[in-house]
Amino acid sequence: MPSFRITLAYDGTPFVGWQRQASGTSVQGLVEDALREFDEDDVAVTGAGRTDAGVHALGQVAGFTLRRPTAADVVVRALNARLPPEVRVMAAEEVPPSFHARFDATSKTYRYRFATADVLSPFERAYAWHVPGALAVDAMGEAARFVEGHHDFAAFQTTGGVPGPTERVVSASTVVAAADGFVHYEVTGSGFLRHMVRAIAGTLVDIGRRRQGPEWMRDVIASRDRSQAGKTAPAHGLFLVRVGYTDRRDRRG
Repeated sequence: MPSFRITLAYDGTPFVGWQRQASGTSVQGLVEDALREFDEDDVAVTGAGRTDAGVHALGQVAGFTLRRPTAADVVVRALNARLPPEVRVMAAEEVPPSFHARFDATSKTYRYRFATADVLSPFERAYAWHVPGALAVDAMGEAARFVEGHHDFAAFQTTGGVPGPTERVVSASTVVAAADGFVHYEVTGSGFLRHMVRAIAGTLVDIGRRRQGPEWMRDVIASRDRSQAGKTAPAHGLFLVRVGYTDRRDRRG
């Protein structure tokens, strides 16, 4: 009974998110359905993170165990033959049965894309938040650095989050001007609260539009009050870029 780790990329636009729901199409559900057809049995798939409806992934990681002996390259071909074109398995590798995609993960990296051009291409409308006009990228970058470290991020958790501690460790938080009028916010941490990255992104836009200074980010974090932060940015600008693991072999996702 071989166990596998797969790395997936998906366009989250048509899905209710990663996790299987009572209604609607989920990425997890699609993968489990494809594996059931391939393995001729129900297969439980565990993801590294539960991306919300509309959120995309470049490097989501999932794990599962099959009944039939098979090779990793066969898993890639078999799944991609059964999945819709919006979901692709980019890589697969056999792992020990003890591997757990969520609990073994040591970090996750997310990227949020802002489009600042006056007119947004229709081919980008589902993959960036259109905020026309110049953004003060230097001020946003300065504010982003206040996010780094061990903090209580209650100010960025939206209603419906899982009850429990709201402290998290963020190892990197940066803003860069990308090509063709796009600005990227990239953040790496041990874990994130519900909508945390999107709430930080919304707060950064207020700073980028000079409605607030960079130090406001520090004050918002200290407040632990969601009403003090900016709006929650739309889901379609967010990408799960990669998931980190301690074992070097597992970093390839």
